[in-house]
Amino acid sequence: MNGFLPVNILEAKKKGWNELDIIIITGDAYVDHPSFGAAVIGRVLESQGFKVGILPQPDWKDKSSFKVLGKPRLFFGITAGSVDSLVANYTPNKRRREYDAYTPNGEPGKRPNRATIVYANMVHELYPDIPIVLGGIEASLRRFSHYDYWENKVRHSVLLDSRAKILVYGMGEKQVIEIAKKLSLQRPWHEIYQIPGIVYSLSEREFSDLFKNRDFLLLPSFEDVANDKDAYFEFQQKLMEGLKRGLTLVQKDGKRYVIQNPPPVYTTQDLDFIYSLPFKRLPHPYYRDRIPALDTVITSITSHRGCFGSCTFCSLNMHQGWQVISRSKSSILQEAVKLTSHKLFRGTISDIGGPTANMYQLRCKLNKVPGSCHNRECLFPQVCKYLEVDFSNQLGLLSEVKEISKVKHVFIASGIRYDLALKDKKYLRELIRGNFIGGHLSVAPEHVKDHVLEIMKKPSFKVYEEFIELFEKEKRSLNKELYAIPYFISGHPGATLKDAWDLAIYIKGLGHYLEQIQDYTPLPLTPSSCAFYTEYHTLR
Repeated sequence: MNGFLPVNILEAKKKGWNELDIIIITGDAYVDHPSFGAAVIGRVLESQGFKVGILPQPDWKDKSSFKVLGKPRLFFGITAGSVDSLVANYTPNKRRREYDAYTPNGEPGKRPNRATIVYANMVHELYPDIPIVLGGIEASLRRFSHYDYWENKVRHSVLLDSRAKILVYGMGEKQVIEIAKKLSLQRPWHEIYQIPGIVYSLSEREFSDLFKNRDFLLLPSFEDVANDKDAYFEFQQKLMEGLKRGLTLVQKDGKRYVIQNPPPVYTTQDLDFIYSLPFKRLPHPYYRDRIPALDTVITSITSHRGCFGSCTFCSLNMHQGWQVISRSKSSILQEAVKLTSHKLFRGTISDIGGPTANMYQLRCKLNKVPGSCHNRECLFPQVCKYLEVDFSNQLGLLSEVKEISKVKHVFIASGIRYDLALKDKKYLRELIRGNFIGGHLSVAPEHVKDHVLEIMKKPSFKVYEEFIELFEKEKRSLNKELYAIPYFISGHPGATLKDAWDLAIYIKGLGHYLEQIQDYTPLPLTPSSCAFYTEYHTLR
């Protein structure tokens, strides 16, 4: 398991492989780092004894670029990359972007629009007998019928549009291992279709036979949601309910049924194993130019997955889920020690965090794992009384990492929930006292108007103001020059022109220029995109 995964047949042969079991096609450059999904899936499959190759950013206009690794024995895995290809290629105003952080030297135009479908069509043409397994955030967010902002219409599931055999939603490691093992054993498809965390399609006859005595939640059909905004809103509500409750979800589309199995269960041990794999934390030597997306994460460490925040505009819940699963302290310490021997390590661990840094190892009095309830939110409309807000595990971890030889600085750069931080006001003081904030602390109030924040499922703006007051007080008392960097969204559903003006006036009053303001982009299957399309309040 030494070296990079092969990107061409010559590299595969140097490993003694005449044939690959699995080829992963990705819209990103190949960076062997745990922040890049194709590398994670490749390393996980490699750890199970499979021969895996990576085909990064193939030229979709040139068939030969899809042949450089040959034909896999088991399947092609296809991902658009770390970002939805249309988000990567276009601004919220639908203008072509001039920069792609996941491409050498930030050069745009290296991934096609709707990359998942484009790559799948090429594979179908060249290797019609090889199954295709979809994964990544583009596939996750488009796994059912969905409103597509770029075409301003409801599109079919990407599973049907791509004619793939299986779609893996979420982070995907457990699913791809099971798929690979069962295909290797030549198990029948009806058995493979039982794997948790996948989406597949059946004909009307197959569905009638296989689901005769099974429980499932039937979502409004594609035909209904494509032609009726009331039906689309009902679809969104049922989808969120089904995801929260972990049900089997079914949607009819023409003469086929799209079926989503309940998600797999991930544990601390699972995450510890995944992040212990031998990532090089470098781009493949094939590249001569830097990959900008690597710069901010090269010395970062993932401490947990999932987010119980439920922000309606965010894609995280649709992809990683609500449950927060944390790694063990020993696993993170081992990774930190290993990181100190990396040739590019200069003494600073840039981030130990996840989607939200201060959710690490928090517990729920009812379900142990926070984000597990299907009838209440952890943070909305206020912090749940059953959430045990105890930051001692995170603070203790940061302190222990800082004591490791060669480590000079340890920061949290992934942002914190300020409403959580206010539940233990000593927490902020300890972050500042321990020098765990690298000059800037990321927080996301998102807007200044409470009626907009309610639609976003964010706390009242006065909660943010209370946090900033505490932050300023603590940094002054400790004589630290630190800044809280707020993130805002303009143009969110429910926001008026007057609201935009009030947001602009507030930002101007801060007295410094902010790049952390973005126009709202309706991401597929998120509650806010439903509000954008239907013009109904997300909590209607």
